[in-house]
Parts: sequence; structure tokens; C-alpha cells
Amino acid sequence: MIRRRELWVLPWLPAAVLRAQGAEAVRGRVAGDMKLRLADGRVVALSGDTDSTGVLRDERLAREEFELRGRFTAPDSFSIDPIHLRAIFVWRGGKKFVVTYWCDVCAIRAWTPGKCQCCQDEMALDLRDPALKET
Repeated sequence: MIRRRELWVLPWLPAAVLRAQGAEAVRGRVAGDMKLRLADGRVVALSGDTDSTGVLRDERLAREEFELRGRFTAPDSFSIDPIHLRAIFVWRGGKKFVVTYWCDVCAIRAWTPGKCQCCQDEMALDLRDPALKET
């Protein structure tokens, strides 16, 4: 019998199941449209949802080293986990940061580049420590 106090687990269950099914991580630099060059020189074709591909195509991140979570669909193809699973990171100075975007005017955080949903100003790139809360 499931008690009400045990139901808090349900919203996180799908993400936990996906991670347990063999989620992997790749690390490298963007090498052309939706391609990542790994440290060993291999080039991997990337696929993902629209929001994830938007982050990878952001010019402000063109020279960054990415860490992407997801899974290999073939030896040279990698599918990025959906954006809501926080699967895109950047490495700077030996530290890992989660990629976010911030509107100073409206104090709104987003996970993809673009205009603020409120004031329509362009959102600023805001790399954050993954240990911080999302608010």
C-alpha cells in the first residue's frame, strides 16, 4: 500500500528511469552544425529537442567545451536528453556550469536562448553552478 507521504517521488520517477537506462555523457567542442568533436578526435553528430539545439547553436557558446548527457544511437551519433533534464553543461576554468539565460529587467530565467517572454529583450547568457537552486 502506498502512503500519501511516499507520492512525492512520482514527479521525479521518469527522469530517474531515463538516467538508469544507460544515460551517458560526451564532452567536446562544437565542430560545425550539430556536431561535437571529442577529445579523442572523433566527430559525433548530435540530435535533440528544439531547445537543446538552440543552445548548441548560440554564438555566445561557439568556443566553449560542452558536456552533454544523453545516449549514443550509433557509434557516431549522440542523442541529447530533453532540455528539462538539464543535459547541457559548459566547462570553464576546470569547473562545470549549467547553461541558462537570464533577463535582468524581469528576473526571469530560461534554459534556451531567445527573447524574454515578458519584456521581449534578448536574454543574457548566465552560466551557473549546477549545485545552485534553479530559481
